[in-house]
Amino acid sequence: MQDRYVETVLGRIRLRIDGSGPALLFWPSLLMDGTLWSAQAEHFAGRFQVILVDPPGHGGSALLTKPFSFAECARVVLQIVDDLGVDKVHLIGNSWGGMIGGTFAALHPDRTGRAVLMNATASPAGRRQRFEYGVLTRSAHLLGGVRGPLTRPVLGAFLGPTAAREKPEVVAKVNDLVHRVNVRSGMHAVTSVVIRRPDQRALFHAIRSPVLVVAGAEDQTFPVAETKVMADAIPGARFVVLEQAAHLAALESPKQVNALIDDFLAEH
Repeated sequence: MQDRYVETVLGRIRLRIDGSGPALLFWPSLLMDGTLWSAQAEHFAGRFQVILVDPPGHGGSALLTKPFSFAECARVVLQIVDDLGVDKVHLIGNSWGGMIGGTFAALHPDRTGRAVLMNATASPAGRRQRFEYGVLTRSAHLLGGVRGPLTRPVLGAFLGPTAAREKPEVVAKVNDLVHRVNVRSGMHAVTSVVIRRPDQRALFHAIRSPVLVVAGAEDQTFPVAETKVMADAIPGARFVVLEQAAHLAALESPKQVNALIDDFLAEH
């Protein structure tokens, strides 16, 4: 894969690009970088142009200096595809990426092919989630990062019992990525994606692209019922639940996710 950098409204964004053909843009979850999608990149690069995004403030992208809006994130996607000379892009997003995939599809229908929105929500954060994540971010700031007593609840937000019991390589990958996040930059991201997350249900009614919404049966961050509400807000969306997967389905169940994406693209 080749690295490429694009200047955007949320700073310099690092991309990892491979393959040629129709463009597939992958945006990961909060606290993750584009390598969340390594198994998908390997699978699809022979037939598609694969674009892995390090989202604002994460990985090799510029650090965040303030909170942001979801419209700004959609603008980042637009600036990426404009820079690459891509007319239409298929969007695959996990959690934060799933939310922004929906935002982009609603705001830029002429630039959207299909969208696969995974482990995501269209609803604002509830009082309990805002409180819990507020405590986590303040604690991370005091401790200088996600470490010590914070590691367990953070990993628990991402991974379910199947990964914890059977997939030590997945646990190690997630542990490594969350420990790499810059604390101040990560706080701005958590504030924007969780604590100040907008209600997008009405906006998602405007989506006209084919959409596949994927939930993880073990996802404690966005349980199946919440992700189903998101699917119901999108006209004609298909909804699938992956068993034995939690909040990072593409990393936990790569073969199943690759097959779902393959089938969905072939259907349309």
